[in-house]
Amino acid sequence: MSSVELLDRPLYDETLAASVLNVPKSTLHWWLEGGIRAGRHYAPVLRQEPSGSKEVTWGELVEARYLRAYRRDLGVKLGDLRRFIDELRQNLGVPYPLAHAQPWVGAGRRLLVSAQNNVDLEPELWAVYEPRSGIALLTAPAESFLERVEFDQEGNGVVVRLRPAGYDSPVVIDPEIRFGSPAVTGIPTDTLDEMVRAGDSIESVADDYDLELDNVVAALDYERARRQQVA
Repeated sequence: MSSVELLDRPLYDETLAASVLNVPKSTLHWWLEGGIRAGRHYAPVLRQEPSGSKEVTWGELVEARYLRAYRRDLGVKLGDLRRFIDELRQNLGVPYPLAHAQPWVGAGRRLLVSAQNNVDLEPELWAVYEPRSGIALLTAPAESFLERVEFDQEGNGVVVRLRPAGYDSPVVIDPEIRFGSPAVTGIPTDTLDEMVRAGDSIESVADDYDLELDNVVAALDYERARRQQVA
């Protein structure tokens, strides 16, 4: 299966996807299907049109991960995100533009797309493109770039793996591993967390699964952070 086909693969139901993303199921459903509020109809953010499907594809999960970060961490308005994604769909001609492009948020929460692969610049001077205005800008990569995704090596620029706890953590979300559940070296993080919370020592859990202690600790840290966010 090519990385582009991977984006279309139904991988989760809404309940599981919401759990993996650590967002309320109602929020994820709104992003996927839109709906009516206060007598006004709102279009979906992640789908071009409501489909009625309760299945969530890998491409939709990746885009929802970006969306969560934009909303929760950077405070970008949902209406701005909806327009941004629609414009990217038209410009790039793909159904999952955030899973193909590397988006940024610049000064004034302007939504930008990385274009560093098309120019010969030092990383500190990567170029970005603003779809709405067509203006090309230069900005620092450290300025709120969402560095928790891995792109394929086929030249398609498609997200094939998520690093939900950052690149310093071994926790990955990979559609080819454990049906896309957060995992370390193929072992679901919630499995390791449940064993330790049930009374097993970290050392015994590491020994049972032939894992380094650091991997188990990383899994526990990730699950603890998820619980704190929910709380």
